[in-house]
Amino acid sequence: MNKKLYMGVFDSMLVKYGAFMVGYGVLALPVFGSNADQYNKKVGDNTGALTRDYIRNSSLLINLAKAIGKLLISYQQVQNLAGYTTLIYEMKEVLDDLVQGKFVRTQVVGEIKTQRASSFTEADKGVHEETEDYILLDKVPVITPNGDVLTQELSLEIHRGMSTVISGPNGCGKSSLFRILSGLWPLSGGVLKRPHMDKLFYIPQRPYLPPGTLRDQIIYPHSKERIAHDDDYIR
Repeated sequence: MNKKLYMGVFDSMLVKYGAFMVGYGVLALPVFGSNADQYNKKVGDNTGALTRDYIRNSSLLINLAKAIGKLLISYQQVQNLAGYTTLIYEMKEVLDDLVQGKFVRTQVVGEIKTQRASSFTEADKGVHEETEDYILLDKVPVITPNGDVLTQELSLEIHRGMSTVISGPNGCGKSSLFRILSGLWPLSGGVLKRPHMDKLFYIPQRPYLPPGTLRDQIIYPHSKERIAHDDDYIR
């Protein structure tokens, strides 16, 4: 964020003020430069000629300097365009694979390399137990449904009242861990202990409000039929 701030300030200064500084600096050369005597002899006491040259040259040079400044910062627009084209190309790849019946995707790239879960068989299922007020992961592997191993073994224990932050680079398995914790992804090994899903609540990365009344917003993701109209439970 600091680098982005400094770069933005530099770009703004370059476009807004750098062009004027360069333009007026070039305009000052005939009058104050090393060959100023030749220009002064040519103009003499004709202030009109001096004003004409100043206005004409300042308009041309400053506009030229502005154009050069905008050209220098055009890399931002090129980067945005490159990002959009990359997303569109990746979407096209996924659609092409779906048409051909390929559903295996590589989700981890860069320094974190994926390892195929060849050592995990169908018999290697984890143990799931329900608890009251704590979450425990004992040697739980984080494996995608495609079979990519993000983490060989993960051990973690969180009790009620603890504030825990899970951080890491993109693609390291943070969201995958919560998918396994919520039961969206299968447990491939180890022991997972957590309270019943009625006692857990997940806040999405983007705000989501389902259609309906205020009661529907509060009880989400449960339905009215499941909770009925138990106001004490909602409180």
